[in-house]
Amino acid sequence: MKYLKVTFHPTPCTETVNDVLSALCADIGFESFVNIDNGIEAYIQTGLYDENALKDILNNFPIADTDIPFEVTPMEDKNWNEEWEKNFFQPIVIDNRCVIHSTFHKDVPQAEYDIVINPQMAFGTGHHETTSLILGELLDADLKGKSVLDMGCGTSILAILAAMRGAYPLTAIDIDDWCVNNSRDNIALNHVEGIEVMLGDASLLKGMQPFDIIIANINRNILLADMKHYAACMHKDSEIYMSGFYVQDIPYIREEGERLGMEFIHHKEKNNWAAVKLRMK
Repeated sequence: MKYLKVTFHPTPCTETVNDVLSALCADIGFESFVNIDNGIEAYIQTGLYDENALKDILNNFPIADTDIPFEVTPMEDKNWNEEWEKNFFQPIVIDNRCVIHSTFHKDVPQAEYDIVINPQMAFGTGHHETTSLILGELLDADLKGKSVLDMGCGTSILAILAAMRGAYPLTAIDIDDWCVNNSRDNIALNHVEGIEVMLGDASLLKGMQPFDIIIANINRNILLADMKHYAACMHKDSEIYMSGFYVQDIPYIREEGERLGMEFIHHKEKNNWAAVKLRMK
């Protein structure tokens, strides 16, 4: 999977400007943001990058008198396991119950659930707020014997935890073949069973049996476009957990869910990122 790094240098460079810029970029496919001294580094899969859409956002930026020059840098293919080991990926503990680490980590904290992830890609280790929010939801949910769908599975970290907590069977779907291959590797690494990994998008759901629980950690626009497909795979009392969007996007997600016959249960947030839980009536 190849990524582009887009570095923004807004003037003025304020927290509000950076938050709005991140939210707008997330709507057009950017999936990770890093604050730097004079702006933001934003990451997007090469195939999703649309420079015209980006320029449209910047030309119509909602905060007056803001200038946002940017530069685009292709990220070289590299050994992401080695890169994370050297610079970024440290073991993470979720709610004092689940520890996520890689094979290269030593002295890993003990926890009820131990997940090993070798991130053969730039993202998907559980450190992002949206992933940790959904992990927290899964730790609180009753999963034993429940069928689960993990849409946009990435490394399949969410499906793996669900399997460890007794969910069965599980289906994990992603549009990227790199994610599919990495998911299969991670599933084998954790010795969990019952997870079928598939390459594709929400169109694969047509004709599938309803799921008890659906997880979708993607982005606002894709969620809104695909929620009708998720709803078609839900029965009464099926639950859906969604993340990949900001707190200010919750009303749009809630409105679409309620239009499709779901009731809004709650939301959780972390650093302005949000996760919501809905249930089919």
